[in-house]
Amino acid sequence: GKARMSSNASCGSAHEERRIRMTEDGTLSVPDKPIVPHIIGDGTGPDIWRAARGVLDCAVRTAYGPEREIQWQEVLAGEKAFRETGNWLPEETLEAFRSCLVGLKGPLTTPVGGGIRSLNVALRQKLDLYTCLRPVRYFRGVPSP
Repeated sequence: GKARMSSNASCGSAHEERRIRMTEDGTLSVPDKPIVPHIIGDGTGPDIWRAARGVLDCAVRTAYGPEREIQWQEVLAGEKAFRETGNWLPEETLEAFRSCLVGLKGPLTTPVGGGIRSLNVALRQKLDLYTCLRPVRYFRGVPSP
């Protein structure tokens, strides 16, 4: 089956002006209103997504004002994808992440007996993501480890 996504879910040529691009020197070129696909996730995913989206939207508004805004596009994976499409990890979801370069993913369940050991591992392998880089910045005067 097809994943339920709006026509804006892909960052393909129809939405080229809202696509995050990698420049020749390896930096990201980010438009004012980039499309960012997201997987809400399973279990606590919806609760985490609501909170995270609020924080991220507020951070962009605070940093840039009304000129910049993330255009969130839900893509499917996990239980919701399986319920709606019969597929745990639809190809349309992978294509959205490939074409948009940047995306967010909530917690995903591990399917039982579906031929996929872990959706998280499948995503990393199919998208060639083998590094989990989490930049940290310490602020003087703020307690930290």
